[in-house]
Amino acid sequence: MPAQVHAFLCLQDNIGALIHDPNTGACAAIDAPEEAPILAALAETGWQLTDILVTHRHSDHVQGIEALKARTGCRVVAPSKARAQVPQADAYVQEGDTVHVGDLQAHVWETPGHCSDHVSYWFAADRVLFCGDTLFTLGCGRVLDGSYPDLWHSLQRLAALPEEASVYSGHDYVLSNGRFALAVEPGNAALKARMEEAETARAEGTFLVPSTIGAERATNPFLRAGEAGVAKAVNLDAGDPFAVFKALREWKNRF
Repeated sequence: MPAQVHAFLCLQDNIGALIHDPNTGACAAIDAPEEAPILAALAETGWQLTDILVTHRHSDHVQGIEALKARTGCRVVAPSKARAQVPQADAYVQEGDTVHVGDLQAHVWETPGHCSDHVSYWFAADRVLFCGDTLFTLGCGRVLDGSYPDLWHSLQRLAALPEEASVYSGHDYVLSNGRFALAVEPGNAALKARMEEAETARAEGTFLVPSTIGAERATNPFLRAGEAGVAKAVNLDAGDPFAVFKALREWKNRF
């Protein structure tokens, strides 16, 4: 049986996610922004928490770990580069490692840029990606202690995944990201339709997570830096997509 995934809101705009292996009963939370919503999601699904997979060290992704581990005895997996900031972890992972949640297997990809320790978890057999704050629906993370080249490389790597891959990001920034995307590409019909979906979802109390890699390639300006119209929006040539990407990210910082 395929993996089951349940997404829900934590804090103000964090996205919590559970991935469940129906064959073994194992269940992992992706990050631990807040204990209560994760416990509520577990109660709603009837799943038992066995693991927490941490994408990066920022407090809004790890502050629920201690309480959840004390309550459930779950295993905590965190990036090796976040060892000092996530001392509760039972295992530390880096590029090329694999993590198992029951019979489910995730490939660990280092995806720095937003921060230097960031990793993503790619469940290839199930076509499910958990990418934390690297790639968002219609957006990408800010460059904090990472670098623009690192974030660009990480995004290009994620964008090369299959179009049907489901993308679970760490925050619901869809409407603000969409407004920026429309400023970049006001004539993008797929983007306009996506924004209508986002507004409907918000009115209904839901959100556009997961997205798909295909949808992001069609609508996310940070994955479209090689398009002539996107480059024109920042007065650059599409022949240098990295320069376009950097200009877009700096514009978004001020937007």
